Amino acid sequence: MAKGFRNPNLTRARPLGYWIGLAAVFMLVFFSYLTMSRTNSMRIPVGGPSEFVKHVERNPICDLSNNKSDICEANGDVRIIGKDIRMVFVAPQSIDIKENDSWTIKPYARKWDEGSGARVRPVTLKLVYGHPEDKPCLINHTVPAMVFAIGGWSGTNYFHDFVDVLVPLFETAHPFGGEVQFLIANMDPQFMNKYKLFFKKLSRYDFIGYDNDDRIHCFQHVTLGLRCTSTDDFQMEPSKSPHGYTMFHFANFMRSVFSLEREYPVNLKDAGQSKKPKLMIITRINTRKFMNVEEILNLAQEVGYEVVITEGDSDLSKFSRIVNSCDVLMGVHGSALTNMVFLPTNGVVIQVVPWGNLDWIAGHYFREPAKQMKLNYLEYSINEEETTLTELYPRDHAVFKDPMSLHPQNANWETFSRIFLKEQNVRLDVKRFKPFLEHALQIFGEQQ
Repeated sequence: MAKGFRNPNLTRARPLGYWIGLAAVFMLVFFSYLTMSRTNSMRIPVGGPSEFVKHVERNPICDLSNNKSDICEANGDVRIIGKDIRMVFVAPQSIDIKENDSWTIKPYARKWDEGSGARVRPVTLKLVYGHPEDKPCLINHTVPAMVFAIGGWSGTNYFHDFVDVLVPLFETAHPFGGEVQFLIANMDPQFMNKYKLFFKKLSRYDFIGYDNDDRIHCFQHVTLGLRCTSTDDFQMEPSKSPHGYTMFHFANFMRSVFSLEREYPVNLKDAGQSKKPKLMIITRINTRKFMNVEEILNLAQEVGYEVVITEGDSDLSKFSRIVNSCDVLMGVHGSALTNMVFLPTNGVVIQVVPWGNLDWIAGHYFREPAKQMKLNYLEYSINEEETTLTELYPRDHAVFKDPMSLHPQNANWETFSRIFLKEQNVRLDVKRFKPFLEHALQIFGEQQ
């Protein structure tokens, strides 16, 4: 048959059965599509388990696998009873509740340390059906809640203030853009006052003391505990962070908290630059002290530094500005080096490592964090002639012959800390140390 020619016999009316069959096929296709659509809505999204939880409203979810911190999240009708140390999640009927659907955690980011955990109250999150008559909402909140503790070693050690509370709180709360309500257990008024600007920067709402508040607070989203992407202290792992946070982001945030103006250190390549780089020497009061501060001061001035000598200051607004005005931060291993977060980007940190094969401590706590903050890091390990331990122990003692035998893995923490961290002071060999100060100057002459 030629193309374009139509057989008139094909245009005659279709029988009734034809149209019934066609309608059946249409209905089959329609219901198949509807079924597939509903099935697809239950599939786990690419975002991972947390996105799946939000998608199918399976609440709550708790991650207990991190050795630093447990964390639970719940979306829906969550009621928080402070004095009762409980959080009740009123589950919809669609969720299958089992008898053991409850979690008790200590919302403090140092889970592995039994000593710190003894100072933190546990909080229980429990699933229930319906609306318990004895737990009516007294205050309904429109923003998410974050429940955590300030106990443990925070408030007793400056370094732990950061690694156990401030860093993990930044990781967990910063994504909310200030729209989050803090409920704080084991609250220390002195701690809160010291870091009040930090808390205000993360939340626009007055915090609630979890321990003494017997009101029923109700939220649609609650995070119990703090997130730690890194198992190492004072560090973050951007690959595990939903927002790719690093310690560089944290340092920038800390500088914004205290409105610190200096973003970069002195540039000695600038022909019009007449200002000397400023060196801060942090001295310690009780242990690991510099025994010859005047000698170190004279050396630094001879090399070409303006020098600031300080023991630190509890007024962070004031002290952070002093640190930020400096280009180099120098000190013996200890919590005061935590102040590196206030240095301008590309500043220099010089850590003086005490005697006793303490390189592993130096690296874990400050070497890697400094690099992550985009700071230049120099490390000076003293020799046995520079430690005052020579005045306490003979040269044939294990302190000098085999320091590793006194480390925690071979002895115990008490022995290790008593000898190398508490009994030891430093008498710096200025001739041996001089190249390190010169190296720092060279860095400022090379960088853009």
